[in-house]
Amino acid sequence: MDTSLDNARLRERLIALTRDLVLIPGSEERPAELQRAIHWVRNHLESIEGVVVHLHESEGLPSLVALPDGCEHPDVLMCGHVDVVHHQDPADYRSELRDGCIHGPGTGDMKGIVAILLELFRRFHLETPGTPLGLAITTDEERGGEHGTRTLVDDFGLRCNIAMVPDGGSVDEIVVEEKGILHLHLEAAGRACHAARPWLGENALEHLMAALGAIRGLFPSADDDGHWYATCAVTRIDTPNRSINRVPSHASANLDVRFPFPATAADLLTAIRGKLPAGITVEPIIAAEPSRLSPDPAFLDACEAVLGHRPRELREHGGSDARFLARQGIPVIMSRPICGNLHSRSEWINIDSMISFHEIYRRYLESRFNVSP
Repeated sequence: MDTSLDNARLRERLIALTRDLVLIPGSEERPAELQRAIHWVRNHLESIEGVVVHLHESEGLPSLVALPDGCEHPDVLMCGHVDVVHHQDPADYRSELRDGCIHGPGTGDMKGIVAILLELFRRFHLETPGTPLGLAITTDEERGGEHGTRTLVDDFGLRCNIAMVPDGGSVDEIVVEEKGILHLHLEAAGRACHAARPWLGENALEHLMAALGAIRGLFPSADDDGHWYATCAVTRIDTPNRSINRVPSHASANLDVRFPFPATAADLLTAIRGKLPAGITVEPIIAAEPSRLSPDPAFLDACEAVLGHRPRELREHGGSDARFLARQGIPVIMSRPICGNLHSRSEWINIDSMISFHEIYRRYLESRFNVSP
């Protein structure tokens, strides 16, 4: 086999698939485009003989599971998502090739990776029909995964012996732990009045700011270069008041709390509620415990064979859909190609690392399924 020619064809294919997917601006704000992205993936799979593509939907959010015919629970399940963080202008969803990378929204998180998963899935099922390899693609990872991976696992009973979730780490880094997630919504009530006579009212926004300051005291910075401690970020403050000369009667805020073991979402929520003064309420939007992942040693061997060294272990501050699988006791492998500027218009993925990543996955899967290259 001419390996250089094979890699050149693979490179061309992965670039084309990634750039096609970038053109679909699928986000929470554009549900029709999420449908279009899922059907785009289905169109690349349904012609494979011996493969059944199952379409699911929860609260209007589509997902897809492709499995060999007659197989309910594959040995290995590759997982990806095609939703992206929203950008207002649809014209932003374009890509360009520059400096050995594909630049564009969603290239690294994770349309370039979905392109790799598609090629691997097609290759194994075309060359070795019946291989117990599954593929799950969802459309709500960026909003928490409740109606995608969680629904597939908890409601539809999707199971596997090992899951590959390339949504963290890097080509030479493998994630072994993820922080927990606690997204909160705070509400403050007061009494409106004219801003020239503030003593006649109660400023809900000031009450809210005081509560946020008290909560902040629960999350001191620690002397840890890796920042492996609980954090709290205020991500939104709002009030329906639109007049500059009126004291607001209502205000709200959203918080994003991230925390490692041994903290729990319930303990943190209790501590936060204990800091709130009268008139302030808090409700969880998302509550997810920290995850400990269990990469297969054979995958580390495949990394070493391709990269010349074993990947370093990484603790990830962000969360992913891996938590829904890990809490079912399913071992999860998490690494990905080199990418950067995630969630921005200038997001990018390195093309050489896509080829290396494809080769790592290919070697690992051939070894696990005992098939020849």
